[in-house]
Order: sequence, then structure tokens, then C-alpha cells
Amino acid sequence: MKTTYLMATLALVAATSAQAQTKAPAPDRATQVMKASFKERGQAKLDRLNQDKAMELCTKYTTTPIPRKLAAEIEAENVKTIPFPADGKYLGDWKAGERIAQSGVGMQFTDNPANPSGANCYACHKLAPQELSYGTIGSSLYQFGKLRGYSPDIAKYAYGKIYNSQAYAACSNMPRFGHNKVLTETQIKDLVALLMDPESPVNK
Repeated sequence: MKTTYLMATLALVAATSAQAQTKAPAPDRATQVMKASFKERGQAKLDRLNQDKAMELCTKYTTTPIPRKLAAEIEAENVKTIPFPADGKYLGDWKAGERIAQSGVGMQFTDNPANPSGANCYACHKLAPQELSYGTIGSSLYQFGKLRGYSPDIAKYAYGKIYNSQAYAACSNMPRFGHNKVLTETQIKDLVALLMDPESPVNK
């Protein structure tokens, strides 16, 4: 009995040791497997798997904080990509902005690419208090303008953050809506109005 128990224990230890020595697949190999499993359908093309410089750098720091100097470099490079409105106006129609914030339509292979995309803001943020279903991955945007003020500088910041979030927070989880051509300039202005217009429910 003791011999059997000892052999079983040794076998378990050996198996545990073997598992501990098993290495996780190399990142390159994991990327190859992912790309091989992704099939193009409709507007969902394989180029969506390609990373730009910022994404490549952020991928290296998924489990550890990114160094401040590198984060500053990413933000500086990304802020250069933002074409702020030529007319100098950042606010559109907050009612249209609310519809965009509510909509998760767009960019999927089942969606018509000719139709405008939504931003699905409520998936990550609290905005208007009337909407009870919202995510908390992002910060609360309720009373965004009321708390920060309705200055042109804040409106410009909001526009830039929606256009390319990495310009203000390196490795942000927030999509780069303008940079990746998910939203148009007009749509981004409408979202800024949702955040900044005193008449918007967000600021009530």
C-alpha cells in the first residue's frame, strides 16, 4: 500500500514539474495562430489585425505599467495625427450625439459599410442619467461639461480624445474613433455636444 502511494505521489510530482516547465507559446506564434483563424467577411478585413507603432508598443506592456517616458512619446506621436476641425467649431447636435452614443452598429461584417457607424459609448461610460444600462470600464462622463466648464479648450480636448484617445492616455482601452475612421468629423462634433452642451441631458 505504502509503495503504491509513494509511486502515485512521485508520478504527480513529475507531472506537476513537467507542466511547470511547459512554456507559453511565443507571442509571434500566438499571432500567427490568431491570424490563421481570422477569415475575411464583408467589410471585416485582415488588415484590422495589423498593429501600428503605438499598438505594438502597448502590446509589450499588457501586464506591467508602461514607462512614463515611452507613454509620453506615444501620446506626442498620436496627437500629431488629429486634424482638428478647420472651422474651429467642436460642438454639433447633442441629440444626434445621444443617438451615436447609444448605437453599437457599424464595422461588423453584417453591417452595411455605407451606413454610419455608432460609437456605443454607453458600453463603457455613464452619460445621461436616464440611461440605466451602462458600462464602467471607462470613467463616468455624467455632467462632463458642468464639472469641467464649457470652455473651448475643454471642447477641443474632448474632440481630440474621441478622435484619438492615445494622444491623451497612452495604451488607452478607448477606441480611436476618428483615427480609425469609425466616426466622421460631424459625428465626433455631435458627441462633443452631448458632453459639452448645457442643454444636453449629460449636464443636467
